[in-house]
Amino acid sequence: MEFKSLKNIETSFRQIRLFGIVFLCLCALVSVFSVVASFRFAEKQREKIYVLDGGKSLMLALSQDLSQNRPVEAREHIRRFHELFFTLSPDPAAIENNIHRALFLCDRSAYAYYQNMQEKGYYNRIVAGNINQRIEVDSIICNFDSYPYQVRTYARQLIIRESNITERSLITSCELSNSVRSDNNPQGFIMERFEILTNRDLRTIKR
Repeated sequence: MEFKSLKNIETSFRQIRLFGIVFLCLCALVSVFSVVASFRFAEKQREKIYVLDGGKSLMLALSQDLSQNRPVEAREHIRRFHELFFTLSPDPAAIENNIHRALFLCDRSAYAYYQNMQEKGYYNRIVAGNINQRIEVDSIICNFDSYPYQVRTYARQLIIRESNITERSLITSCELSNSVRSDNNPQGFIMERFEILTNRDLRTIKR
């Protein structure tokens, strides 16, 4: 009887010891998981930038690799310039506003083209003839292997009159350099040595 009691006590101690070991293992696993989760959370927090907007609102922006984003931003910069510079309506104020915004994205080489067209009365003819002009950018080729970046843009101009639509081929080139970001230049580039290589009629469609 005493032997059986001792055996039961020994079995109970073994079970308690087993439960204790299992409990300790579970605690260790939870601790390891908590530490790993904490490190991962801290790493994610380091990848975030908190920007104070005018002292009022807090915006969260994830930091990304600029080397991956710059080609996309470069093409958007080029596209935006062409849309502003070559989109015209028969409204002097709208023309001036578009050109003004476009010139923030380029050096004086674009202003020289603007001044030349202005002297030739191109914008006056747009207004007097009630002509709309818009541009469709087909492709933008940027060489990021050398700096400043060499860029060539292929686009089509559509000159829309009451009687017809003239489609023109437009090919331009420029060099692209890094600049300071601003409200007027959100991508942080500046176009230099802008040149119109080709600007010729392709076809005229009667309306």
